Amino acid sequence: MTYAPDVIAAIATAPGRGGVGVVRVSGRDVSRVLDGVVGRVLLPRLATLTRFIGAEGETLDEGLALWFPAPASYTGESVLELHAHGGPAVLALILARCLELGARIAQPGEFTQRAFLNDKLDLAQAESVADLIDAGSATAARAAARSLSGEFSRETGAVVTALTELRMLTEATLDFPDEDINFLRAAHAQARLDALRQRVEQLIARSRQGNLLRDGLDVVLIGAPNVGKSSLLNRLAGDELAIVTPIPGTTRDAIRSDIDIRGVPLRVVDTAGVREAGDEVEAIGIARTWAHLARADLALIVTDVRDPDAAHGGLLAKLPPSLPRLLIRNKVDLIHAPAQRSGDRGHEIWLSALTGVGIALLEDAMLDAAGAQPTMEGAFIARERHVQALLAAQRHLASAHAHLHEAQPPLELFAEDLRSAQDALASIAGKFSSDDLLGEIFSRFCIGK
Repeated sequence: MTYAPDVIAAIATAPGRGGVGVVRVSGRDVSRVLDGVVGRVLLPRLATLTRFIGAEGETLDEGLALWFPAPASYTGESVLELHAHGGPAVLALILARCLELGARIAQPGEFTQRAFLNDKLDLAQAESVADLIDAGSATAARAAARSLSGEFSRETGAVVTALTELRMLTEATLDFPDEDINFLRAAHAQARLDALRQRVEQLIARSRQGNLLRDGLDVVLIGAPNVGKSSLLNRLAGDELAIVTPIPGTTRDAIRSDIDIRGVPLRVVDTAGVREAGDEVEAIGIARTWAHLARADLALIVTDVRDPDAAHGGLLAKLPPSLPRLLIRNKVDLIHAPAQRSGDRGHEIWLSALTGVGIALLEDAMLDAAGAQPTMEGAFIARERHVQALLAAQRHLASAHAHLHEAQPPLELFAEDLRSAQDALASIAGKFSSDDLLGEIFSRFCIGK
């Protein structure tokens, strides 16, 4: 299918100054823009040094022009790329000239949206374009590249194909009830269903890892004043971000730092020490501490190892019950105790933020709390909607499994569960996506992509 008759244009490189900037144009027919800006014939997919021409024939700039005739282009339409010098003013002049010649400004993500609608990418691949651009670590970038190459789509597509075969056997049994052969029993339907459930579980595990690589983890440091929260933030960040003094209550407001642990992005927030506020400013800081905890994925409850009961002075009881937490016994250097990981499921870490001993144990514990695997190299970059679609398919397949084990299996319900599971999986690639969903997804892309 060919999408959208109008021609769109945008600056495809990041805002600011650089050596090279790109203006991208796409549409069914970009010949008017090509003639007006370049004024010469271009060979397909061959970079050509040329002038970029203004309305009066003046030179706007000199650079490279690339012509990609449809359908062999990123969008599936004819695409013209103008590689100019990367100054904002000159790129604005070239873009304005394209608009004079009949193009319109592209909406965020519209180039990739056209690639999806013209069957150049499926929806999971299209989303991975933005994820590759936004990747915060090399591991996340590799996971996004796997999704962009179609690996995630191929894995889910293989499950959909196997589901289709099982549905076909089910329908055959329903359509020919008087035949001597039971198609489902003859085709070992139970073994096929068990294999499908196992593959979906594996996809969920890999997708959750990819979702963690993409979205990261919000970690909040909480504790009484002067237990070493700011020192711990500085140690994790590898920089002196927070002021550290012996004076209790030094930190009045939240201090944030983005860190990377084995490819997983963490947003760590140091907060005001929790106690009876001494003044209005400290009271505001403590209120913000609780606000950050309400949005956190993990709480690090920092205590002074010399005061082991400090963490139980009402603080633990006030935390949201569902919030994962680690208990940090800081300042082991002052009592000459070794770093260790102990307590219930290893949720208590003894360390020294000052010397750095035990920090590796803390990093491992944070990743464990997030559900990270020792290696994330097999993960797909996945979004929450992908994980939810896989979980929906898992629920429908579990229901199908239960129906198949009944004394008189209700094949109509079994068939309906298989259809629902297939629909959930197909939505990942965009086979059954609504226009509202597409608009929401592509509106989050950057202009020019």
